[in-house]
Amino acid sequence: MVDVKSKALNQTISVDRIIWKINSKITGPTVIFIGGMHGNETAGVFALKHVYKNIQKDKVKGNIYAISGNLSALKQNQRFIHSDLNRMWTYELLKNLETKTSLSAEEEEQVVLYELLKNIINDHSGPFYFIDLHTTSSQSLPFITINDALINRNFSRQFPVPIVLGIEEYLEGPLLSYINTLGYVCLGFESGQHDDINAVTNGISFVNLALVATASIDKNDIDDLLSHYQQLNQNTKHLDEVFEVTHLYRIYNGEDFKMRPNFSSFQKIKKGTILAESDGRDVAAPDSARLFMPLYQNRGKEGFFIIKRIAPFFMGLSSLLRRWRLDNLLVLFPGISWDDKEKGVLKVNLKITRFFAKQLFHLFGYRNKQVDSTHLRLYNRERVSKIDSYKELPWFKGRISMN
Repeated sequence: MVDVKSKALNQTISVDRIIWKINSKITGPTVIFIGGMHGNETAGVFALKHVYKNIQKDKVKGNIYAISGNLSALKQNQRFIHSDLNRMWTYELLKNLETKTSLSAEEEEQVVLYELLKNIINDHSGPFYFIDLHTTSSQSLPFITINDALINRNFSRQFPVPIVLGIEEYLEGPLLSYINTLGYVCLGFESGQHDDINAVTNGISFVNLALVATASIDKNDIDDLLSHYQQLNQNTKHLDEVFEVTHLYRIYNGEDFKMRPNFSSFQKIKKGTILAESDGRDVAAPDSARLFMPLYQNRGKEGFFIIKRIAPFFMGLSSLLRRWRLDNLLVLFPGISWDDKEKGVLKVNLKITRFFAKQLFHLFGYRNKQVDSTHLRLYNRERVSKIDSYKELPWFKGRISMN
């Protein structure tokens, strides 16, 4: 057990790795909530603790787990101790853990988390849902981040918050990217600024709505469900749209980076606006778009992102292309071949991709990672997603009424 303090609430609670769990005898989904993957992001842990007090346990269907992420960092109320636990979930790093004899604080956390998640998957049947609760260092609307698969898109649309796609192209090793390779629905929910009380209340509302959307609890068994929907709708200022990450300002070791004050996530900016300083030089916005997750804390390698709205037409078009598996046609072009067809991995010659718009690959569900100076690997989450576990569920076919 460790003590976790909320500066927003001026409260301290004690939590273990499993904050709480409910295993019902009634058949239903298995839902896993994770709070505190970053130790200075305590709002999710407090939200989960609060929700448990009000759940009618005998009304639950399936299994619900509320899990603490980085207990060591939560105890210290800092992002991490030695390394970012939410940047360590690659197959290579997980494989290395098997032979390591000396582990860092975060590696010890990862071993325990990995075994726990694996046991939950082995012990229960689906459908599975993984929901990672976070907060940001800047002022922000509540929002969802997802790896771009149809099951994630459709589930995320149940919530009245903006959705941001494509962040997996810019981050190496988030937990949710690893979960996506297993084919399950997973999303990150960012509830607000770290120490803002709204980050806790938004988290409470989101967890309640998620329990209804997953059919873990009937909507009539949650008190005043509509107020939770309205809480998020009002705090997002009715910005219920889909965005895509188009740029990341990455901070390198030794770089002296500092954001200019008073920027916030989803703020509209014009090309050339001075956003930050790096080693005494101005850093300007590369495009006219929206700013996303500007960094206002000492730790972190992502200075800021730029996002742009995706028009509904292109969202619909990409859904059709994926359902019809038309990505099979991509390998007819020279320089594009299957690296692993079963897992949806293409290998692409960089000399060829300069003739293709990046958005074309995105339409088919591919996000890229550079392998070397001559080739990219493009990963498609659709080919590994366990869509058969979800396609007959109400949320997959449309938005569930929360009234």
